[in-house]
Amino acid sequence: METLQQVMKKTLFWAFTAWIPLVGYSQETVYVRIENKGGATIAYSPSSGVKLLTVDGLQFKDLNKNGQLDAYEDWRLSTEKRAADLAARMTVEQIAGLMLYSVHQSIPAQESGFGAGSYKGKSFSDSDAKAWELTDQQKQFMREDKLRHFLITNVQNPETAAKWNNEMQAFLESLDWGIPGNTSSDPRHAATGDTEFNAGSGGSLSLWPRETGLAASFDPAVVRQFGEIASAEYRALGITTALSPQIDLATDPRWFRLSMTFGESTRLTTDLARAYVDGFQSSEGKDEIKDGWGYKSVNAMVKHWPGGGSGEGGRDAHWAYGKYAVYPSENFEEHLKPFTQGAFRLEGKTQEASAVMPYYTISHNQATDGTNVGNGFSSYMLSDLLRKTYGYEGVICTDWLITSNEGESVGSFAGKPWGTETLSVAERHYQVIKAGADQFGGNNDKVPVLEAYQMGVKEYGEPYMRKRFEASAVRLLKNIFRLGLFENPYLDSQESARIVGNPAFVSAGYEAQLKSTVLLKNKQHTLPIRERRKVFIPEIYRQASKNWWNQWTAPRLEYPLDTALVQRYYELATDPAQADFAIVFVSSPQSENGGYSQDDRRAGRNGYVPISLQYNPYTATTAREQSIAAGDPVTDPMIMNRSYKDKSTRTENAADLDVLLKTRSMMGDKPVVAVVDLNNPMIFSEFEKEMDAILARFGSSAQSILDIISGKYEPSGLLPLQMPANMEVVEKQYEDKAFDMECHKDTEGNYYDFAFGLNWNGIIKDKRTEKYGNN
Repeated sequence: METLQQVMKKTLFWAFTAWIPLVGYSQETVYVRIENKGGATIAYSPSSGVKLLTVDGLQFKDLNKNGQLDAYEDWRLSTEKRAADLAARMTVEQIAGLMLYSVHQSIPAQESGFGAGSYKGKSFSDSDAKAWELTDQQKQFMREDKLRHFLITNVQNPETAAKWNNEMQAFLESLDWGIPGNTSSDPRHAATGDTEFNAGSGGSLSLWPRETGLAASFDPAVVRQFGEIASAEYRALGITTALSPQIDLATDPRWFRLSMTFGESTRLTTDLARAYVDGFQSSEGKDEIKDGWGYKSVNAMVKHWPGGGSGEGGRDAHWAYGKYAVYPSENFEEHLKPFTQGAFRLEGKTQEASAVMPYYTISHNQATDGTNVGNGFSSYMLSDLLRKTYGYEGVICTDWLITSNEGESVGSFAGKPWGTETLSVAERHYQVIKAGADQFGGNNDKVPVLEAYQMGVKEYGEPYMRKRFEASAVRLLKNIFRLGLFENPYLDSQESARIVGNPAFVSAGYEAQLKSTVLLKNKQHTLPIRERRKVFIPEIYRQASKNWWNQWTAPRLEYPLDTALVQRYYELATDPAQADFAIVFVSSPQSENGGYSQDDRRAGRNGYVPISLQYNPYTATTAREQSIAAGDPVTDPMIMNRSYKDKSTRTENAADLDVLLKTRSMMGDKPVVAVVDLNNPMIFSEFEKEMDAILARFGSSAQSILDIISGKYEPSGLLPLQMPANMEVVEKQYEDKAFDMECHKDTEGNYYDFAFGLNWNGIIKDKRTEKYGNN
């Protein structure tokens, strides 16, 4: 497999070796770039008021504008010395701002609703602002709240992202100590969009399978290459922290965030976690500053400590109904291994992931101090376990909005202060600080942080709290210093456009899509279909449903792929009677709720309902009688049993099953190929016997599927998850335990178990299955 340097050399060699002008232009922002012979290249914006200092024949930025070279401005010193020097100089208010991580920022800002912003008091469309200009709100929280960490979502294009970065960095360079901004992103490279977590898919990025698809390659080298390429594209967009990888063990098949993990195997997830972080954080050669860190590095914030994949009933902790992670098989320590043996034990020189995010969940009855609070509030989980037992030295950043108030009901999408619901917002901030965290995700306001500081002064005294704040400041500053941002935070927007989504990167992503596809069934060698035959591909109906923000989407009947793409491979038949074979594109069953129903609650019941992995209606006759955990002191204080036994639920895309079965009927004895986009494991027994071939994909493109069906590429992917035989098996399995389900057996006698997959010759048996298959 090619290294990042080899991939980039194909198309970008000249972009990195061309003469670099002394002055770079980004429309509104002008920056000056100076190369120190044998030293750091520095860049600054004249509009920021920063001047240059010449010491020993070398150039330095006078960031605090005091006319002398201070230790934190001296790029010759170690990151540790510079961070400690600056932290000691900062006021408590400035450190409080450094501890903030912004709510989601769109570039340009949304007109209304989530992520909305204004430009001189007007919406973007009503203003004359450029897409890359800073919003009124961004200027406010940078100047007044001292915020220096940003989470960006969608961006108009790479040039806009680069120009916004330069605007933001020049603005910050003019303030206080000239601390650069540290911009982050959730994963944004999946070939298909996926709720909030792919809201950032704007921009011409290389496209890859989802994380479960990367896992389906069973190849750490593929994941390492993804990290290298994604980090290069991130840096070109001004993104310097990745809010990833998500290395929770996906031990419950119903969890809706399962598709963002590397699956349920500890061994595989651990190896892929290590490869991912090494790929993102490592700089080499001229790009390295020290210890593997440098100008091509991106901080990796691994999540979610200590693992969030064991929510009771498969429910998720973004909502109060899913706040509890349970451990019926007493398997808590297994969930730590991808962190302690993978992300915190790297092969590369950076040694460990630079940041970690605890999950919202209450790890029920796992804290030895007897508390049951969300992991971000838990002294046991953060100080005792993460810091002391495992010696983690990086940044701990809370998940977003844990200090905010929860909503009106357990089904509301609002704050997630699990276990601290009765505390005030400021008291929650204080609890987070005492627990050992350094940063507050999704908070633009310094006030509650300062209030928490005063609570600490009252309890422990000023010297203690000052030292505590400085400790967090040092950790946060190190993640900015080690990337070279204090020297040069600016981007050439034209170079960014050349790097992001360049042909070599796109090709590597496409190859990974092919490697992620799993052939599950191939009755009588139905595939490949190499000849140019007539194919029938039915439309898919999508009923009205609620999105991430609890807003209804309109029902629609849509073709699952571009017809022009199909015609590059086969003739498209609109009448199944005229077709030689059919391809049916469907998605795995999507439960119409996340395990909670307001209608059920209004009917006088507890509100809890099952999460289904089958298309047909499901009644949970074998669910546990008494839930393991329960209780919400604010919204549902009387509900002490969250069982959903004997309750029923449906799936939003039940029509997919109808399409599969009706296509079978219309095609008679002609071949029908099912292509399933797997977000979660599913019950294949509802339709498998009617299909001649089945392909599983994990967010990969339709083109990659057609390349495999047509025989251009041979499938090589393996299942990173078990496929259960039925829903009774799902109810029987333990939320915290992997590989404890009876798997589906198809008409060919194959079990859809972990590490199963077919190629044209049959069941795949190779070094990958030998290494990872014995779980």
